[in-house]
Amino acid sequence: MRAIRQFWKNNGAGYLFLAPWLIGLICLTAFPMGFSLYLSFTQFDLLTAPKWVGLLNFTEMFHDRKYWASVAVTLKYVLIGVPLSLSFALAIALMLNRGIRGLRFYRAVYYVPSLFGGSVAIGLLWRQLFGGDGLVNSFLQVFGIPGKNWIATPSTAIYTLIVLTIWQFGSSMVIFLAGLKQIPTDLYESARIDGAGKWRQFRSVTFPLLTPIVFFNLIMQVIHAFQAFTPAYVVSGGSGGPLNSTLFYTLYLYQKGFTQFSMGYASAMAWVLLVVIAFVTSLLFLSSRKWVFYQE
Repeated sequence: MRAIRQFWKNNGAGYLFLAPWLIGLICLTAFPMGFSLYLSFTQFDLLTAPKWVGLLNFTEMFHDRKYWASVAVTLKYVLIGVPLSLSFALAIALMLNRGIRGLRFYRAVYYVPSLFGGSVAIGLLWRQLFGGDGLVNSFLQVFGIPGKNWIATPSTAIYTLIVLTIWQFGSSMVIFLAGLKQIPTDLYESARIDGAGKWRQFRSVTFPLLTPIVFFNLIMQVIHAFQAFTPAYVVSGGSGGPLNSTLFYTLYLYQKGFTQFSMGYASAMAWVLLVVIAFVTSLLFLSSRKWVFYQE
């Protein structure tokens, strides 16, 4: 008891300040996660008590064609959208790092899409831009190029969402720009003295010293892409169409849980997604030792 009183005397104030965060962690994060793990082994429709079914929800996924369609769409979105978004963000950051006037203004303008890109309003705007009578087709008609309803065409619908994720490059761009500011200028002077051109300077100086920033942005963008939901929901009207071409994993999870009220199946999907994100993140961390060339 004496040791407990002494510990509380020395640390009690700190734990009291931490109490709101700890209560929120337990009640709003840990308990819901634990309950969803339990639900993943049950059949639950929100109206009746959960019924234990073991691994049935997980085995059903292997025979669910729509589930695998959502996996394919999500992987396509991640594998195409993330590299293009990071490349575009890095290119803009390199341009802004050249010491142009009004840097703060341009940095703020380019960052704005990241603030609004995942909103419902932007999703509705995207439907108007890429619709049959949208601004994109109006622009193409100026050059005599026939347009189409990009959102309603299965072969192009997913690419409109990829364009949207590229448009939200602002947060990665700001981080890249901060990293570029930390690279010593004398390294570039030495490279120029050795006869290195702009491309060789980028390959030998900029990118190697920027790889920790690239790695951080890659991790964040991959996680964000796997969790993408709002754009696909708004653009497709919640259906994931046409022909499941925009049926993201999270959108199908929403359909199973809140449209079909199959909460057990939806919980199982959520935990599979969590494991996949953890696995992919771990692979990126393990592989980073081979290509992250500079560390503090």
